[in-house]
Amino acid sequence: MSFPRATGILLHPTSLPSRGGIGDFGPAAYQFVDFLASSKQGLWQVLPLGPPAHGNSPYSSTSAFAGNPILISLERLAERGWLEPGSLDGLTDTVGIVHYDNVLSKKLLILCEAASQFLQKASDWPRARYDQFCRENAWWLEDFALYDALRGRYEKQPWNRWPQELARRDPDALQRARMELRDEIAIGQVIQFFFWEQWQALRRACAQRSIRVVGDIAIFLDYDSADVWSHTDLYRLKDDLTPEVVSGVPPDAFSATGQRWGNPLYNWDMMKTKGYEWWIQRLRWAIKTCDYIRLDHFRGFAQFWEIPAQEPTAINGRWVDGPSDDLFRALRESLGTLPFFAEDLGVITPDVVALRDRLHVPGMAVLQFGFGDVGAHVYLPHRLTTDRVIYTGTHDNDTVLGWWQTLGEPERKAVESLVGRSDDGVNWSLIRAAQGSVADLCVIPMQDVLGLGSEARLNIPSMPEGNYRWRLQPDAMTAALANRLASLAEITDRLPQPIEVSGDEQFAA
Repeated sequence: MSFPRATGILLHPTSLPSRGGIGDFGPAAYQFVDFLASSKQGLWQVLPLGPPAHGNSPYSSTSAFAGNPILISLERLAERGWLEPGSLDGLTDTVGIVHYDNVLSKKLLILCEAASQFLQKASDWPRARYDQFCRENAWWLEDFALYDALRGRYEKQPWNRWPQELARRDPDALQRARMELRDEIAIGQVIQFFFWEQWQALRRACAQRSIRVVGDIAIFLDYDSADVWSHTDLYRLKDDLTPEVVSGVPPDAFSATGQRWGNPLYNWDMMKTKGYEWWIQRLRWAIKTCDYIRLDHFRGFAQFWEIPAQEPTAINGRWVDGPSDDLFRALRESLGTLPFFAEDLGVITPDVVALRDRLHVPGMAVLQFGFGDVGAHVYLPHRLTTDRVIYTGTHDNDTVLGWWQTLGEPERKAVESLVGRSDDGVNWSLIRAAQGSVADLCVIPMQDVLGLGSEARLNIPSMPEGNYRWRLQPDAMTAALANRLASLAEITDRLPQPIEVSGDEQFAA
């Protein structure tokens, strides 16, 4: 698929300067949309939006379909009458990094209060929207809400440590649990309804300003997830329901032991027998949720690194063929054109490139990766083709200024040979190089637009704690910055293309 030429900004919603200590879908999100529009940006890229399984990473989730409750705006719930105004008195913080423990301890209680108020007081129209949401999404919502309620009952232990009749989904045991936890299940469903209503309202606001939302799908799911619990036959599990093999990547120049991610691997034979139904559902949901989708770890669809679950590192794994063309053929037969692009960074073998090219799926290029040896030059503007999405850096990279501070003299000379010396900072030199490239899409992290250093880095992949905490300052989105971005979008022919928006939909949350 080819995309219309455009440019945009990477900013995960948790980084917005919202009240309550974390970014959400409230007023700050709409202010950011206004900033994007005035900057002539046609894209807003986010990270995965699912509920986190462990830690703060958006790439570790308890569901492929559910939304993260802490992204729900309490202010919008109060505006619609689901919270008393006094409920928000303690939510005055709009600056500083995210303190997840504090946010979770306060915000989830208030969300449950709002959901309870909705169940008690909702009038005919919001109740009808809620009932429709539950009907249309019963295929994932019912299992997720039950799983989430059980996870709460058993103090967030993995599902295989629950009573065996529940872990193995005995029908009678599940029915008893549904009755015993009916209040918790109902509240969980309303919270998911709140998420969906607010996200769709925000997406509509983006579309009205000609801004397309770029989402992100992690290829693997956490073992401790509703999907693995609900579909054990689709994963490589042993008789005791623990993983037989897990995901990761082999040793390389950056890690002598590789990376053992630990996600359970798919049973691709069973997936194929079932017509890849789960993947079709997942990607149908993804394109209902966002306009474009980044497919994380694309090479895993061609070949994936299989590690015996008992191994403590990734050393003793092996490459195993993935579903390749067969999966994508099934997806296209069911869904038609797929608005995806591939995260194809790192060591990419010819078979992965061939798969991407056969599927006509655009790949990624990151300018920070282009200034090493000659082989790295494939990421530089003069080596690109239109079927690329170019970045100065991603959520896993240091900011451009932080990266620049770590470069040796040869690499700095290489950068300056390409982009010259810049009075306004090397970040702007690389932004101009990226936007001036032939790549159809260009995405710049907000930290690079602002010229921030390593203190604003979002994620360090090798560090399990302390990530995804950076937040945008409320006064950072200035008119002068918007004008500068707008002028660059215009001169590089990346002005937003209109989006058809039908009707005048109203939202209940």
